[in-house]
Amino acid sequence: MIRVFIAALTVVSASAHAFCGFYVAGGGAELFNNATQVVLMREGTRTVLSMQNNYQGPPEDFAMVIPVPVVLKKENVKTLKKEIFSRIDTLAAPRLVEYWEVDPCYVEPPDTMDFAFSAGAPGLGLRGMGVGGGGLGVKVEAQFSVGEYDVVVLSAKDALGLETWLKQEKYKIPSGAEPLFRPYIQQGMKFFVAKVNAKKVTFDKNGMAALSPLRFHYDSEKFELPIRLGLINAKAQQDLIVHVLARNQRYEVANYPNVTIPTNIDLVPSAKSEFPFFYVSLFDRTAKANPKAVITEYAWQASSCDPCPTSPLTEEDFQTLGADVVSSKGKVTDPYDPRQGYVLTRLHARYDKSSLGEDLVFRAAKPIVGGREFLTNGKSLEQGSRPDSLNNFQARYAIRYPWTAEVKCEKPVYGRWGGPPAGKTAEGTKAAQGTAFVERDPAKVERLSESPIAELQVKGLKLEAGKPLRKK
Repeated sequence: MIRVFIAALTVVSASAHAFCGFYVAGGGAELFNNATQVVLMREGTRTVLSMQNNYQGPPEDFAMVIPVPVVLKKENVKTLKKEIFSRIDTLAAPRLVEYWEVDPCYVEPPDTMDFAFSAGAPGLGLRGMGVGGGGLGVKVEAQFSVGEYDVVVLSAKDALGLETWLKQEKYKIPSGAEPLFRPYIQQGMKFFVAKVNAKKVTFDKNGMAALSPLRFHYDSEKFELPIRLGLINAKAQQDLIVHVLARNQRYEVANYPNVTIPTNIDLVPSAKSEFPFFYVSLFDRTAKANPKAVITEYAWQASSCDPCPTSPLTEEDFQTLGADVVSSKGKVTDPYDPRQGYVLTRLHARYDKSSLGEDLVFRAAKPIVGGREFLTNGKSLEQGSRPDSLNNFQARYAIRYPWTAEVKCEKPVYGRWGGPPAGKTAEGTKAAQGTAFVERDPAKVERLSESPIAELQVKGLKLEAGKPLRKK
């Protein structure tokens, strides 16, 4: 049986947010979902969706509305701990590393591998739910409570009827919702409405509440991520990051163009404090050059990483993400560690109402490599991505410190890189996270890139200055 694990992460703010559903509340209050992380695990036709949300708005009852393909029961829904979402985000995030040039006179001992060249709201209660809905074609299929959530699963025959019914039940629906409901109703989708009991949630001084992650599972032939309803509350562009875990397989989207992020770019030393700003600039330039494209930022074996901003996923992580329900009788059928053989893919899109009209549909893609400390021709570091027999691609950027001490040998060898010399300290691998919140400046690419970026026609600072890439 083919097994597919999908993990989706969306990072959002008041001006840049993505969500596979939307928030509703009583009164007319404005709500923001400023950080959502979603994990979808799939085996056969079973999907396990785990979702963590932050909420910003008035400290009254509110609810999330999410389209699902089937009626969910209480045994299909549970709450989770939050740590898993941060780990999977960090593991696949774009990363910055530091390298120091090895003494040009250093001679590698015999029979050893040269490490430098190896690949390495009020009125939102459940009371009255379903009353008067029959005439509108709306039916309450199930209702139950879990954690701080009171859950109602709805079916509807007509999009306008659903919008009208929700408003009658005191849900504040933004105008223009009916056209976005319609495709889901035509497909026979249900609507998972999770009302949050504000008395069970802690709000900080900024009105922010971190909700308990929800996990639910269902069976469906479709392999896609519903995100169109998130456009209901959209004010500007939205940021969407999707992680995909699959055995021996990376994934891309089937209904939009695909492109890989430029990688293996050397940066100036000052980029150490500006890395998130650089990466946002690089991403925006790549997206502009490839309209409507979904950008691959990571495709690597899930049991390893190099360099690692955090440790790889554990067997317990896989269980948390749904391995306990995707196999028969809740047991993992693999006779070995379930992490082995899995590929973690990270896909990133930035879009608005005019550029995204469909939910994301995924398809299998061939392996790629890139972003490693690997010389393609013995002289030049690989840039971009290329096909290979296994997946080892990452968005990796480096600050390099050339050898500055005296060179005392007759045949120095330049361009070998490793850890810091005596007296120097490396700060470790830095991950660019929460980039939807970062100030965006397209010029950061030219200001911080030492090496050229062929995909974006960027010359690189050293070439522009007429200097060689390496002083010899």
